[in-house]
Formats: sequence, structure tokens, C-alpha cells
Amino acid sequence: MSLQRRLLGVTMLTSLVALLVALGAMVAYDLRAYHEAWVADLQAQAELLGRATAPALEFDDHKVASENLALLRLQPKVHAAAIYGTDGDRFASYSAPGFDALLPSRAQAAGVRRVDGDLVVVLPVHEGERVIGSVLLRAKYEIYERVLTYLGIVAAVVIVALGVAALLSTRLQRAIVRPILAISDVARDVMQRQDYSQRAPKTTDDEVGVLADSFNGMLGEIERSTREVLRLNEELEARVHERTAQLEASNEELKLATAVAEKANRAKSEFLSSMSHELRTPLNAIIGFGQLLGGEVGEPKPERRREFVEHIVGAGKHLLTLINEILNLARIESGHVELSLEPVLLDDVLAECRRMIDPQAAQRGIALHVDAGCRHAVLADRMRLKQVLLNLISNAIKYNRPNGSVHVGCSMVSSQQVRISVQDTGRGLTPEQLEALFQPFNRLGQEAGPEQGTGIGLVVTQRLAELMGGAIGVQSTPGVGSVFWVDLQASEMPALPRAETDWGDLPGLATPLAGQRPATVLYVEDNPASRKLVEELLSRREDLRLLTATDGRMGLDMAREQQPDVILMDNNMPHISGREAQALLKQDPRTSHIPVIALTANAMPDAAAAGLAAGFFRYLTKPLDPGLLIEALDSALATARRQRR
Repeated sequence: MSLQRRLLGVTMLTSLVALLVALGAMVAYDLRAYHEAWVADLQAQAELLGRATAPALEFDDHKVASENLALLRLQPKVHAAAIYGTDGDRFASYSAPGFDALLPSRAQAAGVRRVDGDLVVVLPVHEGERVIGSVLLRAKYEIYERVLTYLGIVAAVVIVALGVAALLSTRLQRAIVRPILAISDVARDVMQRQDYSQRAPKTTDDEVGVLADSFNGMLGEIERSTREVLRLNEELEARVHERTAQLEASNEELKLATAVAEKANRAKSEFLSSMSHELRTPLNAIIGFGQLLGGEVGEPKPERRREFVEHIVGAGKHLLTLINEILNLARIESGHVELSLEPVLLDDVLAECRRMIDPQAAQRGIALHVDAGCRHAVLADRMRLKQVLLNLISNAIKYNRPNGSVHVGCSMVSSQQVRISVQDTGRGLTPEQLEALFQPFNRLGQEAGPEQGTGIGLVVTQRLAELMGGAIGVQSTPGVGSVFWVDLQASEMPALPRAETDWGDLPGLATPLAGQRPATVLYVEDNPASRKLVEELLSRREDLRLLTATDGRMGLDMAREQQPDVILMDNNMPHISGREAQALLKQDPRTSHIPVIALTANAMPDAAAAGLAAGFFRYLTKPLDPGLLIEALDSALATARRQRR
């Protein structure tokens, strides 16, 4: 169908629906009104007839009742009527001439109903409060005739209205459809010829005129786009050639990356094999010498026992180092390391590192030189910076040649960066080793060498330097040595000295005075072996009296009752942890003055810092170092004596 015919159809259909709805509403309203009026009229006649017939029913006068019904002949629309007595039998009846329908012989229920095209009304007859009978009227119901009449009227009105609507619509559509048809002709011609220079005529300024302008604008845009597409096709061909070349280059890079990943995977597999060896080696020494000490294999001599103990302690320390390095790397890789960046004076940190590393250097015969006057400040986490430097210096000593040297210095590489360098006189590294130096789990072929290690220490060092906003690098010459350096951001503010958050530097040790009572030490620990170890360590101290508690609650009760001078507190215990017990002791005025030393297996640096910040006097980790324990105890006793004064 053409657009003109569709518009005509829409107009005619809309007019038809509107007419049918309006006329239907009018007819329905009229029919309802007729029905309600006719029912009301019949009910009124039935009520009057009942009142007039009531005396006849009372006195059983059939003649009077029949005469009253005969008056209905004046109502030509009433076809029949009947009066029923109290027993329900027909008392009197009336039928219009020519009406042959039978009246019911028995009374029916009151109401209104339709029977064979007639309307039947039944009403009861009352005498006072009593019902003495009923009246039935049957009249002509002309509803169907009225419906037919209305249908004829509706048909005539619809025909006339649709004719007028068609005439008006035909004339109005010409003004609307003609411009649209013109646009359609232009569009058809454009599609056939692919000539986008044609334009549709604009004959009006209404919406159709806007449509013509928009259509012409679209043709102009398509014309411009066509020229642009031709130009882009040429450029696309050139880019395809360029991308093809880049893809070939990317494939080469992917091959290299795949090779690197495979190499890293092999390094990890080698690490697992190496770690199995590294972990089993100290465990073999610990278990083997432990069996010798226990007399399972033979009874060693006293001088050999000391040697066995030294082997066990050394293997245990090495095993602890392996575990700490693995845990450090795991925490860094998982993002669970928290840093506190602040200005740090390099002089202070280097001095602390030298005091800690001097025994290792002296034991190996390595000359350690640290530049004096490194008066630069860097933005770093003090504890993590010391960990980075200790690792680099320790490696420089470990992998040095006999009677070699290590030089530690610092310099400004720019106005914003400070470089800390560690130079050794070791064997040096080849270019292949330098390329894999900072890969996790790679020991650069040192697995079978004399030096113990995990191959992840430098990885941890690199991650820590990067977390502090710095970088790490290395220069090495085989046969000459290596220089490792760390670049950190320079700090404009001078770093102020601060208290250590670990137990490296302890205050002066207190010595018991003659005549003083033994100091009381309370050790709260649930592990019997740990309690026995501390008892053995303190058994030689006559100036100390040791009390023990097996859980946190018992420790709190004994601390309040015995008032010890110092408390040694384990952390992981049943009922209440060491951290919670320490907090309760600090809150209680009776025990808030007692120094509490933590003895725990949680050796993470951030846990140590958190413990010291929570109020622990010292934070010592297991396996215990006897020297550190004695120093911490003496320092705590000295503090307790000063408080009593």
C-alpha cells in the first residue's frame, strides 16, 4: 500500500472507532435507562394492584379480585396478570386478548425476570406486617426492537461520517504526502545512480520542510563521508602493512618473554629442589646431633657434647634464617608489608649496621670500611632500610675472597637522590648472572657452593627498596668484584634520632647489689619445653626467683598477688593471649609499673613494632637468644629499681 492509502486508512479507522465508541455509549445508556424505567413502572402497577386486591384476599372475594385485574385492559403493554393467595394457589388471573401464554398455577418468588421476550414482575401483597399473597404482572419487553432501531441509526451515521472523513482526509493528505513523495523519488534516484549531489525540494516550513532539510543534510554528509572513506581506505592499507610489521616484532618479543618465563619457572623448580636440600641439611644436623646427645646412638664425651650443641644451635639458626627469608618474600609479594616513611640519617643507620656485621666480617677475615660523614638524610622506613643494607653488606662479606675487603659509601647522584653503595672484592658476576640476579629462587649456580642461602635475599632487598620509592642496581666485573647500590629519595628535613623499635641497642645492664633480695621473675608460658628452657637459663642466677604460670589468666592472678619485678609473657596461649594479658596488666594500677617482656614465635618485624608500641618493654622472638634474654632481664630489673626509688 502507498503512503497516501495508509494515511487514508488510518484516518478512516480512527474515525470509525471514535464513532462506534460514542454511539455505543449512547445506545447502552438509553437501553439501560429504558430497562430501569419499565421495571420501575411495572413494580409500581403491581404494588397498586396488590393494595387494591388485599381486601379481596382477606375476605376470599374472587369476583372483586378479578374485576381489579380486568382494569389492566387499559394497559395494552400488559399481557397477563395473576393474584396468588397465602397458600400459593392462583386466586385470580387476567390475560390480554390474543395472548395465549399460560400463567403459573403456583406463586413464584418475588423479583424481576424475562420470559419469552416479556418482562415478569412478582411482588408480595402485605396487610399490615403480614404477607397475604402475591401479584404477578407480565408485560411486553421492547428492548430488542429498540436495539434493532439503534443499529440502523448507527449504521446510517457511520456511513455519512466516514464519507465526510474520507473527503476531508483526501484533500488534507495531498499537502502532506506530496512533499514526502518528492523526497522518496530523490532517495530512489540517489540509490540507483549513487549520485549524492542531488537534493530534495523544500515546499513547506513545517515538519515536512525540516525533514527535507535533514534529508539534504544527510546526503551532503554521505557525500563527504564517501570521499573520506576513499581516503581512509588508502591510509588503512598503509597501516595494515605497518601493523603487520609491528605484529611480527611483537611475536618476537613474545617469544623472548616466553623464554624468560620458562627460565623463571625452571629457576623456581630448581629453588624447590634446592630448598628441599637446604631445609633437610640443618634438620639432619639438628636431629642427628640431638640423637647423639640423647644417647640413642652412643654416649658422647663431655667435650664432644659441647661440640654437638654448637652444631645444633648453628643448624637451628640457619634454618630460622631460611624460614624468615621465605616468609619475608611471601609477605612482600602479597602486599602485607606496611612501611613508615620518614627522614632517616644515614650516619646512624650505617653505624648500627656496622656494629651488627663486624663479628661476621672479623670471623671471615674481611676488612669492612664504612665512610664516615655520610650526613645525608633519606626518606625511608628505618627498620626496612637497615634490613636492605644488612643484606647487601652480608652478601658482600659472604661471597668475598679470603682476606678481601668491603667498602660502604654514600653520595648524592642528584639534588633529589642519595646513593648508598656496597663494593666488594669477590669473584664478580658474568653478564648472564647479572641478567638473572634479581629473579626469585635463582642462586646463580651457587647451589653446590660452600655458602648457604635461598636465592631470594636479593629479591626481598629489591622489593623493599622499590616499596620505599627507590631502586637497586649492580655493576660487576668477573675476577675483580661487584658494586651494589641503592638509590633513595633525599630528605630536605634532617632526621632526628629516635628510639629503636627492635632489640639491637640495649641500655646499660643493671648488676645486682649485695644484700638485696632476689628479684622475682614471672614467666607466663603454656609450652612445658619453653618453660623448662627458661628455668635452665635462669637457674644460675642466684639473684633471681622464677615463678611460672601455664596460661594468661593464671599469669594475671599471680602478677596481682605476687607483684613480680619483671614478667616474661608468651603471646599464643589458651583462654587469653599475651597481648591481651599485657593490656590488662597496664590498665590495673597494681601491675601497671611492672615491665613485661614478650617471648613469642611471631618474628615478623611489623609484629615486633606493634608489640613495642602496645607497651611491651622488649620483644624477643623464639628461638630465644640467651644473651638477649639476660640483657633484656637486667635492663628491665634496672628500670624497675629506678621506679621504686
